[in-house]
Amino acid sequence: MTLDSKTSKTITRADLAEAVYAQVGLSRNESSDLVEQTLDEMMAALVKGDNVKLSSFGSFSVREKGERIGRNPKTGVEVPIKPRKVLVFRASHVLKDKINKATLQQATEQ
Repeated sequence: MTLDSKTSKTITRADLAEAVYAQVGLSRNESSDLVEQTLDEMMAALVKGDNVKLSSFGSFSVREKGERIGRNPKTGVEVPIKPRKVLVFRASHVLKDKINKATLQQATEQ
C-alpha cells in the first residue's frame, strides 16, 4: 500500500477481520467478532471519558471544546458555536517514524 493519495486504500472492519483470520487462524466469524469486540471496548472507554492508548500506535482521547464565536465563510456573519466534545488521536513516535521512513523511501524510489 502506498501513501500516495491517488492510490491510497481505506482499511475497513472487514479488512481488519480478514487480516486477523489470515494471521491468527481464527475462523472468519471469530475474527470478525474479535474486531467488533475490540472496537466496542474502545468506543465504550471513550464514551466514558477514558483515554485509549495502543502502544507503538497512538492514543485516542476526548477533548472538550468550549463555546466560541465562528464566522460563516460565505457571508462573514458571526455565529456562536456551541461547546462540544471532539475525538483526538495522537500518533506514537513509533508510528510517526514508520510513516516518515516510508515516505522517504517512496521519494527516493521515484
